Amino acid sequence: VAEKDDRAIILPIENGYVWLVEQFRYTIQERALELPQGGWEMEVDHPEELARGELKEETGLDAAQLMFLGTLWIAYGVMRQKMHVFLATGLTPSDQDPDDEEHDLVVHSVPVEQFEKMMLDGRIRDGCTLGAWGLYLMWKARQ
Repeated sequence: VAEKDDRAIILPIENGYVWLVEQFRYTIQERALELPQGGWEMEVDHPEELARGELKEETGLDAAQLMFLGTLWIAYGVMRQKMHVFLATGLTPSDQDPDDEEHDLVVHSVPVEQFEKMMLDGRIRDGCTLGAWGLYLMWKARQ
């Protein structure tokens, strides 16, 4: 069992568009599209701070509002690691500040309808992205 520090995944939505990141993922030996996500390799006391930091690092966006949607376990059959899910709105451009291993990161902004189609047709297969979208849809249906 691998013990890992908490991570955050951010669902940046504005005016019917979702921001995604594309990067090479060594474990699957291909580029992958996913929601911005990551961790700081240290214990996290304030997941919202982590989410804000990851959003800025990966997309160069600041969020006026972050709404906590829930927490997911990542691959709990082999590791102990949580993913805190946040909805980010009120987005404004800022400076992107990727980590060294994110040098090949490409940011995409796609309409929500296209994002859903990408999940259905297999272009997006990241389980955390799919789980975060499910939490968002449940939250949205209750508003």
